[in-house]
Amino acid sequence: MESGSTHQRLTDRKRVAIINAAIEEFLATGYDATSMDRIAARANVSKRTVYNHFPSKEALFAAILHQLWDATHDGDAPSYQADKPLRAQLLTLLERKLRLLAGESFLSLARVAIAAGIHSPERARDMVARMGEREEDLTAWVRAAAAHGRIKTDDPLFAAMQLQALVKAFAFWPQVTMGQVPLDGKEQKRIAEAAADMFLARYA
Repeated sequence: MESGSTHQRLTDRKRVAIINAAIEEFLATGYDATSMDRIAARANVSKRTVYNHFPSKEALFAAILHQLWDATHDGDAPSYQADKPLRAQLLTLLERKLRLLAGESFLSLARVAIAAGIHSPERARDMVARMGEREEDLTAWVRAAAAHGRIKTDDPLFAAMQLQALVKAFAFWPQVTMGQVPLDGKEQKRIAEAAADMFLARYA
């Protein structure tokens, strides 16, 4: 007879296998063409097991999106510090984000989310709203620096989105949409420095 902890580990492994299979299916065939049967087959579990974990394809897709959002919150981001140089703080934040964007599992999840959103504008609006909530680290930093008078903007969200765009133009969109390889450490550093310098030249 298996112990509770052994059973839990097995259950967790099956859940991970189902999510990974679902990501592969959504990428291969798109959201609408993906079925729970195909996900079960790819995960090497019964259809009943899939439904035990996820009552519907929508619930399974939501779990994938939660995994994506959780990845963007990999520990607490450094907060604004009034006594530290702006550039050094910004580089720490940007290099942290660039490491996340270079992760293959993160990029795979993002491709799934974007592809599903294209096919369903309503779903896309919900995803953008939810993911917008999770891009709060840079926004919070810009808002705090602006409140302290070290960043000059009356719209910190707009300024933070510009900063995100400077990074994602090189380190996210080409990889997600065009299959370009993720940036290596040297390239990440170059992008972070260029984005920080351009941002501070405009707003500091």
